Amino acid sequence: MFVAQERLSQVSNHLSGGSKGGKQALLEKHPDDVVVTCALRTAITKGGKGGFKDTAAADLLHGALQALLQRSNVDPSLVQDIAVGAVLAPGGGATEFRAAALAAGFPVTTSTKSLNRQCSSGLQACVDIANAIKSGMIDVGIGAGAESMSQQYGPQAVTEFSELLEGHKLAAECKVPMGVLSEKMAKEKGIPRAAQDAFAASSFQKAVTDEEKTITVGRDDGVREGITAESLGKIRAAFAKDGSIHAGNASQISDGAAAVLLMKRSTAQRLGQPIIGKFVQASVVGVPPLLMGVGPAAAIPVVLEKTNLSKDDVDIWEINEAFASQCLYCVNELGIDVKKVNPKGGAIAFGHPLGVTGARQVSTLLTELRRTGQRVGVTSMCIGTGMGMAAVWVAE
Repeated sequence: MFVAQERLSQVSNHLSGGSKGGKQALLEKHPDDVVVTCALRTAITKGGKGGFKDTAAADLLHGALQALLQRSNVDPSLVQDIAVGAVLAPGGGATEFRAAALAAGFPVTTSTKSLNRQCSSGLQACVDIANAIKSGMIDVGIGAGAESMSQQYGPQAVTEFSELLEGHKLAAECKVPMGVLSEKMAKEKGIPRAAQDAFAASSFQKAVTDEEKTITVGRDDGVREGITAESLGKIRAAFAKDGSIHAGNASQISDGAAAVLLMKRSTAQRLGQPIIGKFVQASVVGVPPLLMGVGPAAAIPVVLEKTNLSKDDVDIWEINEAFASQCLYCVNELGIDVKKVNPKGGAIAFGHPLGVTGARQVSTLLTELRRTGQRVGVTSMCIGTGMGMAAVWVAE
């Protein structure tokens, strides 16, 4: 029917079939594995009114990087590159993020870059660092994300299209608001409001449990107790009078930062760094701009194919909850057990600082895999303008 659906049908056998030994091979340990020795995030706070509303993205990054150095005890002079995902920062945040790294304690020899692949920017930052380590370009690096939606979100976030772009049908579709697109998808794919509200309520309920057990310094102030599908059902639709999407079943506008320290296993062992997990493989695909929400449903089969896994080999799925409608569609389309999806809640409950989520998911995923004694996880998200990204991680 459309490009993403065609891709899904081509690789659907890898969701259910996989190959004997695929998961077992993933669990093996090799000196050249790219491993994670520390992953953390700041609290995530409400855009415009939360605890970080007056804090610049670079200052949030500074806090995350300082905490990473303190927790990992890694020598900052060994970190050769820092990649920071950011969507809204003027100029990509490149100048401020370099300054934040220096202020956090990294020497002038540690290089820094910013990058923007919209909602997957934090994951892309981690993958860029992992690939640089794999290629031998660097030995130790950090993938991070930082975003102040309080200070930088709004109409100015997207520039006006030129006549050239406006005159091209697919190009012009790239700027249609994601809420409008998700509303349209919910109707076309037959995802009722009741199902969206139940999914969203579950995200809040799981996140409340997470808050009580794991947040020790600061709080995710978007998490609300007592949310039910019934209470969400009373909220007015945001994008159409007869619509199903509203503030309670969509991701929250938020501020925050996250950072992930990566290196080869042999390097970690030499430095005495504790290994909490490893990066395996990633995929990024394009889908039609007007169907941007199907991104995970298109990207996940590709990364499973690359890693010779079936969906049953995956213990936990971290699929970004941009909207309950699109996340539910992807879960249903792929035939994933919803009980394995975002077991500590997701962006509906505690927020989606655009450039941060991909790196935040790594911390959330590896922490929960290790806590529950499970091993294999996948992080994924849809991406504005019509893309999807996914990555496979193994906890140790």
